[in-house]
Amino acid sequence: MENGKKRIYRREQTGEVISDKMNKTVVVVVKSRIQHPQYGKVLTRRTKFSAHDEKQVSKIGDIVKIRESRPLSKTKNWRVVEVVRAAIGDRTVNIADVEIPAKKKKPQNQESHV
Repeated sequence: MENGKKRIYRREQTGEVISDKMNKTVVVVVKSRIQHPQYGKVLTRRTKFSAHDEKQVSKIGDIVKIRESRPLSKTKNWRVVEVVRAAIGDRTVNIADVEIPAKKKKPQNQESHV
């Protein structure tokens, strides 16, 4: 490389945005499948990354690609590169907005058994 500097290859991950409550920061969960070394069972590992989203384009449920970068804060070492797939609709449901159906009353029998 020029001037004796090595090129730094940064890792990339793809995951789902699970939180966008912070300003210019999203929390991305990356799922990976590993096989247990002794028992052979396939396990799903979840890792959460705080990623910098400068333009604030990603929302909850989006699938995004993140790239490792220099430390941006205490917890942020990743940047959002692109939104791979946007979420369709709103995944969060407010419990107060959902109507709960009332129980149906059993009809009382008019006949008397004597």
